[in-house]
Parts: sequence; C-alpha cells; structure tokens
Amino acid sequence: MRMYDIIEKKRDGGTLTDEEISFFIKGYVDGTVPDYQASALLMAIFYEGMNAHETATLTMDMAHSGDMVDLSAIKGVKVDKHSTGGVGDKTTLVLAPIVASLGVPVAKMSGRGLGHTGGTLDKLESIPGLTVDIDMQRFFDIVNTVGCAVIGQTGNLVPADKKLYALRDVTATVDSIPLIASSIMSKKIAAGADKILLDVKCGSGAFMKTPEDAIRLAECMVELGEEVGRTTVALITDMGRPLGNAIGNALEVQEACDTLKGTAPEDVTETCVELAANMLYLAGRGPLEECRVAARGQIANGEGLAKLREMVAAQGGDARALDDYSLFVQPACSREVRATKAGYVFAMNTERCGIASVALGAGRATKEDGIDMAAGIALAAKTGSHLEPGDLVATLYAATEDRLDEGERILRGAYDISDEAPAPIPHFFARVSRDGVERLG
Repeated sequence: MRMYDIIEKKRDGGTLTDEEISFFIKGYVDGTVPDYQASALLMAIFYEGMNAHETATLTMDMAHSGDMVDLSAIKGVKVDKHSTGGVGDKTTLVLAPIVASLGVPVAKMSGRGLGHTGGTLDKLESIPGLTVDIDMQRFFDIVNTVGCAVIGQTGNLVPADKKLYALRDVTATVDSIPLIASSIMSKKIAAGADKILLDVKCGSGAFMKTPEDAIRLAECMVELGEEVGRTTVALITDMGRPLGNAIGNALEVQEACDTLKGTAPEDVTETCVELAANMLYLAGRGPLEECRVAARGQIANGEGLAKLREMVAAQGGDARALDDYSLFVQPACSREVRATKAGYVFAMNTERCGIASVALGAGRATKEDGIDMAAGIALAAKTGSHLEPGDLVATLYAATEDRLDEGERILRGAYDISDEAPAPIPHFFARVSRDGVERLG
C-alpha cells in the first residue's frame, strides 16, 4: 500500500477503505508517512470530504493511536462535556461542581488555551496552589471521594490528533467538518466517558460561524458517538459575543464563582444551567425540565459552590480564594476603555476580543508562551448595550502599559457601534441527538 495512491484516490473524490485510513494514521504516528504526504491527504479531505463511515474509521483509528483511558474504577455513569472553544467560556468550572453535587461523577481531562480561545487548565491554575498534574490513581480517588476533578490529558492520549492538528494549523485545513469531528470525538472516546455532551459554539468567536454549519458539525459528531456506543447530545450555543463579562484566567474563575453564588451575568447562568441539565439527563437523572430545576437548585442552595471548594482543595488549591478574590495574583496595570460616541453595540467580533486578551498577556500565541494569570478584560458593554460618550466599555488588566495600549487598540476594533439596536440573540440555537435536530432559537 502506498500513500501516493491513497492521496490520489481521495483527491479524485474516491472513498477510502478502512485499511487505507488505518495505514495513514499508523504511518503518520510512527513517522513512516512524512508531513508532506499527510498534508496532501488533509487538503484532499478538506476539498472532497469524507462520508460517515470514513469519518468513523478515521476517528476510531485516531482514538486507538495511543492510550485508552479506563474509567471503570470510578463509580457511576460518567458524563463528559466538550466545548468546541470560545471566548469567556468558563462553563466547566460551573458544570462540574453542579453535576457532581447531585451525585453524578465528573472525571474531566481538559486542555490549555491557544490562540483566541482560553483553556480550562490555565484558568484552574490561576487558583493559588492548585495543580492539574495528577496521576490517574489520584484522579480516580478524588472523583470517587469528592465527585469531580479536572486534570491535563495524559501524555499519550490520541497522539495522532496532536500531530494532525499541528499540521492542520499550518496548512489551512482546520475548517473541515470530518477533520474537526474526528479530532474532537477521538479524544472524547479515548477519555473513557460513558456519555458525551457537546457544546458546539457558533458565531464570530467560533470555528462555525452560522447555526446551520454548527448543526452540520454537531450531527456528524453525534453520529460518531452513537456509532461507537456512546450516547451523545450536542447543544448549539452562541459565541457571537463573549460568554459573560470576564475574559482571562483569574477573572473567569471569579466569574464562575459568582455564577455558583447566583450573581453572574444572565448568559453565563443560563448556558451553565442548560448544559448541566443535559449532563444530568444523560446520566439518567430524569426529564430535562426536572434536571434544569435541580441544577438551578444547586446554585440557590450553595451546594454547587461548596463542591467547587472541595475539588479545589483536593487538587491542592487554596479554596479561600473562591470567596476572597484578593488571594488571586493581582494585575500590575489597569485601564478603563470608554465610549467615544453614542449608539448601540450592534455586533461584536468575539474572536477579536479573544485576541485582545492574548495581547494583554492572558493567552498564548504559541504553545511555548507563558501566561499572565491576572491579565484580561472585564466587559461593561456587549451586544445590545446602549452607550453615550464617556460610558465604560471595558476595563483592561495587564503587566505593562504597552500591553494595555495594544489590547485597547484591538478591543476597540471588536465593537460595531450603530444608531440601530440589534435584534435579540438567543443563547441556544438547537439541540442535536440521535432523535434529530430540535430548534431552540
């Protein structure tokens, strides 16, 4: 079997066999297939696509390219949640304790931020003392005793995806539904959960810019999950504006705590409640509406926040910081950004907001970059807000005035100010399951 023939076949619109796909994945992981041939096949897939069976085969070969996590040592039904990435997305920090406080274990392996999207691990590490580098036995012990834990992925989890994603990132082949779906689902399958909830973002801060594109991606991933025996549900959620008001690691942890205290912005609370309800539903805890009531109840009674304190302490963190935000590292510099003209915020370029936070020091341009845990943006105006000259738009935090200058320049370009008020934007557009697509927007 030759890679040349596989590339040519897909280039000409052919359907790859299971053996051809396995040959490619095995060869690329062990180094016998070079980058230039892998790049050629990725570009052929980008243009010609893959059918459902090809995508499922690619996904499973990627999942089995390294470690397969066995979560059987954790009692109960394990439900995993994955977000396709966004700006201000701190939902895991809220969902995990809410769901765990209701008796459903959450054993979460998360990633770090790169580019304009933040990473859950970076956010957690802004809590003084907390570590995400925990061995698997300790991970299992924490989940069995506390109910939830969030750690970094194992070193050999889906090595095929690590190599392929790095290649896609530099060959303009990221934006392909079979490649996105196989990347996400291979990691979720390898991570060992019984049920999978997908938070598929759409809008200016997401891979998928429209609800229809997001639904297509969700349908592909749900089909993949169901084909390998994992009940899978996807929610299509808005990322046409940042989620909540906080962008940046320590700021987002604090807003997650505010959510569990019942004082967060409405969009964060509604999104977290709906995602938590779907996780509980997948775990067999009753109809969706009952699960929504239960999730809200864990915010109202304080048990969700208490569970987050337990998890933080179990992972070595100072749980006092969840109530006393002065214990977080503090920014060296801050600046208020104020409106220069009157009008409505008609739209926001959410990706640009994320890029502004990176410029402030809150994110990485490359994997090797360090992070300023205190850097970030506290938004005061979002889509739909009415502004007068001098009104506060946002407060920026950084280590230097130069970073503030660059962050302000980028953030101002994210706002579209108009005399016209925008139409209301829903938080949820659709729910996708094996039963089909339910429109919500």
